[in-house]
Amino acid sequence: MYRYDDYDRALVHERVAQFRDQVERFQAGELSEEEFLPLRLQNGLYMQKHAYMLRVAIPYGTLSSRQLRTLAHIAREYDRGYGHFTTRQNLQYNWIELHQVPDILQHLADVDMHAIQTSGNCVRNITTEAFAGVAADELMDPRPLAEILRQWSTINPEFLFLPRKIQDRHLLGRAGPRRNHDA
Repeated sequence: MYRYDDYDRALVHERVAQFRDQVERFQAGELSEEEFLPLRLQNGLYMQKHAYMLRVAIPYGTLSSRQLRTLAHIAREYDRGYGHFTTRQNLQYNWIELHQVPDILQHLADVDMHAIQTSGNCVRNITTEAFAGVAADELMDPRPLAEILRQWSTINPEFLFLPRKIQDRHLLGRAGPRRNHDA
C-alpha cells in the first residue's frame, strides 16, 4: 500500500490551504466562475445539476482502515451517508456544499489522502489490478511503477491542462473525428 512521505504531506496540506483561500475568494466574488473552474477541477470538484461532486483519489485502490473510517465520516457528515466507488478506483461524494470542501480536503489530508487531479483534463488516478502485490501468479508487482508514475504526473505543469480527449486522427488512420463512447 502507498505511504505518504513528508513531501507528499506538505504538498497536500499546502493544496488544502490554497483551495480554502480560493473558495473564500470565489464566494466573496473576487474570482469569477470562469476563473474558479480550473481551480476546483484540479481539486476534484465538479458542479453537477443540483450539487457539487467531490472525487477522492485512492492510489492503487488500496485503503487503510483509518482512511476508510475517514471516508465514512465524510459521507455521514458532509454527504448523504454514502459515496460511490468508481472504475478508476476513486470515491465520489455527490451532495457536497462548496463551503465545506476545504474542511473535507483537510480531513483527507489528515489521513494521507487527497482529491488532486481526480478531475479535469490531466493525468488522473494511477490504478492497478485489485490483487496487485498479492497474487500468487503475478510476474511482478506493478505498484512501484504505478507510484513512480503517480509522483511524476502529480502537479506536473505539462500535464495539468491536457486537451479534453487526447487523440490523433492520423495515427488512428481516420480522417474524421474519433467516436469515444467512454466519455
